[in-house]
Amino acid sequence: MARLLQAPPKFLPTEWDIANKMQCASTESQKSRSERTIAESRRLLDEIEKTTQKTQSDVNKKIEQRQEEIKFWRQELDNKLEQIVHETEVLLTFKTRLEKSLESCREPLVIAQKCLLNRQRRAGIDLVHDEVEQELVKEAEVLQGVIALLGRTLEQTNEQIRLNRSTKYNLEMDLKDKFTASMIDDYCASLTNNTPDIRYADNAVKIEGNFVSPEDWIDFSNINVKKADKQRNNSLALRALIDGILSQTVNDMRKQCEMVNVAFRNRVMEVKDAKHKLETLLAMVMNETASQEKNIAALRKAIADKEGPAKVAQTRLEARNHRPNVELCYDTVQYRLISEVQEITKNIQRLKDTLAQAETELKGLRRQQLSLEEEIQLKENTLYIDEVLCMQMRESLYINNF
Repeated sequence: MARLLQAPPKFLPTEWDIANKMQCASTESQKSRSERTIAESRRLLDEIEKTTQKTQSDVNKKIEQRQEEIKFWRQELDNKLEQIVHETEVLLTFKTRLEKSLESCREPLVIAQKCLLNRQRRAGIDLVHDEVEQELVKEAEVLQGVIALLGRTLEQTNEQIRLNRSTKYNLEMDLKDKFTASMIDDYCASLTNNTPDIRYADNAVKIEGNFVSPEDWIDFSNINVKKADKQRNNSLALRALIDGILSQTVNDMRKQCEMVNVAFRNRVMEVKDAKHKLETLLAMVMNETASQEKNIAALRKAIADKEGPAKVAQTRLEARNHRPNVELCYDTVQYRLISEVQEITKNIQRLKDTLAQAETELKGLRRQQLSLEEEIQLKENTLYIDEVLCMQMRESLYINNF
């Protein structure tokens, strides 16, 4: 109990003095460190504030620069898009021209083939491989060549339209992305330290694998622009080619069509001239046949007319052969009667020979008449085919410019 009530130990005055001095020294030291910390903090605050402001200002400038870059490329892409859209629309009109031109070639080809088929119905010697047939065959070949050329050009045009539309799609996608990026950067540019909806974002500084470098970003749009220029230039060249092809093919078809028409007109004139000559010959043969028939009738009448004198002469001879005895004299009368009979017989034979020859000639004339009539019929058939069937059908043929 006595130990519990024992007084605490007491320090010496020197110890108390030392303790006070140490406390003062410690306090001064702490105060000095605190003052240095405050000074350092103020310097740091000032430095960080300036750095933050400078960095934020630099970011704002970078955003502005980026906005200008996007604006530039959007303008470039817009221009190229407008150009490729316009070029595609124009090329579509050229495609329509090609399609109409291709369709217009089919009727002339059908007409040329029908003419060739109709002319196969010519008969006999008129079934000739003449200039008309040669020109018709050439016309069919020209038209088939034109159809093949226009078909290939149309395929090329369809492919170019597809490439133009693909380029248009790429430009539109690039523009869409740049529009979105521009809207985002505009939003970022509008943000300030006092904007209500600013917030912390987790992993905001994390760079994902789908980020591209500025160089790749420029190259991407630059490639789209170059592709647009390339396809537009290809389209312009194709349009010039189409113009040339359409002009040349129309000229070729018109030229060959006129060659066929001239050949038809010349051939019809030749056939008409030949038919006219045959008709003249036929009329001459028919006149000659009539003359020959009259000649034969006259010969037959002459032969019949000689029967009387022959019978008279032979009757006289027969009667004088019955003279008696010495009266059966070969006198001048007997001599002349015998001579008369021989003369009449000879003349009748001559007439009969002439009649036989005349009848032979008449048969020849009739055969010739039949031959001429058949030949004239062939010419009429040829004229009907060429002048009526073919030339009238070709009158509806007209080759338009497209």
